[in-house]
Amino acid sequence: MSTLHDATVRGFASDNYSGVHPEILEAIAAANDGHQVAYGEDAYTARLQEVFRHHFGDAAEAFPVFNGTGANVTGLQSMLPRWGAVIAASTAHINVDEGGAPERVAGIKILNVPTGDGKLTPELVDREAWGWGDEHRAQPLVVSITQSTELGTLYTPDEVRALAVHAHARGMRLHLDGARISNAAAALDLPLRAFTTDVGVDVLSFGGTKNGALGGEAVVVLNPDAAEGLLFLRKLNMQLASKMRFISAQLIALLEGDLYLRNARRANAMAQRLRTSVEAQLAAGTISGVAFTQPTQSNGVFATLPRRAADELRTMFRFYDWGPAGEEDASTTEVRWMCSFDTAEDDVDAFVAELARLT
Repeated sequence: MSTLHDATVRGFASDNYSGVHPEILEAIAAANDGHQVAYGEDAYTARLQEVFRHHFGDAAEAFPVFNGTGANVTGLQSMLPRWGAVIAASTAHINVDEGGAPERVAGIKILNVPTGDGKLTPELVDREAWGWGDEHRAQPLVVSITQSTELGTLYTPDEVRALAVHAHARGMRLHLDGARISNAAAALDLPLRAFTTDVGVDVLSFGGTKNGALGGEAVVVLNPDAAEGLLFLRKLNMQLASKMRFISAQLIALLEGDLYLRNARRANAMAQRLRTSVEAQLAAGTISGVAFTQPTQSNGVFATLPRRAADELRTMFRFYDWGPAGEEDASTTEVRWMCSFDTAEDDVDAFVAELARLT
């Protein structure tokens, strides 16, 4: 098959737009010869368990799945009875970006809490952590956080610990959506377990696709008492891969060495380069009308700019509108600029140069 796209086109819309890291393609090829038992009884999925235990502790058990929504839905479903509810930030992916799958597929009520930076606190959790024993209210039994958040912000280990202690004291469990967990590890410069296992996270979704994988995620159980039925729920939710070795091989390639960190550090560094370049030109007066709406702590940059400039810039570098700013002021729009493991310095520089020309 011939190449059907222009490989020189670059964008800042999503880290899902990037290709697959060559080392992951090599890992898939290495796993390809011969026959292996299907549905996870293969050498690669067995090895993956060892790799995850290395990063998350001896009790960790990983269930590879196809995608992030599948990981979140299946993981949360394993943590809750039919009458259970999840407390999450209003910006959480499970609340706004999964097509209602947690509600429709898993039958989970989401109790969402507004938060300006995408992060929950114990005080914010308590806005919905009530009504236990009330038969008229869905029972809040899980708190779900995202690391890094949908607004590019980070939880420190102490912040996660505080949420875990708060949730556990009230009979709730703590779930972590780790679609960009590698970006968080790189930004915090900490081992994965330092802000998960060691501070009380019970179950997490581990994301690989946004960090250079072809398509590979996993539900990772850190506390065996916090989840049940995953062996069956994964199949029930259509997330059981028959040729699981190819998902496992991708995650092994990311985690067996430091590829997960190398990829994430690159994406984070390019986001910082984009922000500092824009800030420098704002200070010099060569860019105007741009303001940042969130701190740039991982691989996403959030800003407002004139709507006309955003629309013209988008014809050359695709990116998404974000947030309510456009509703408040019709002349401006809030946008998200996302960097990937393969974002190059030249990509960032060309983007900033075009932004300067348009503003």
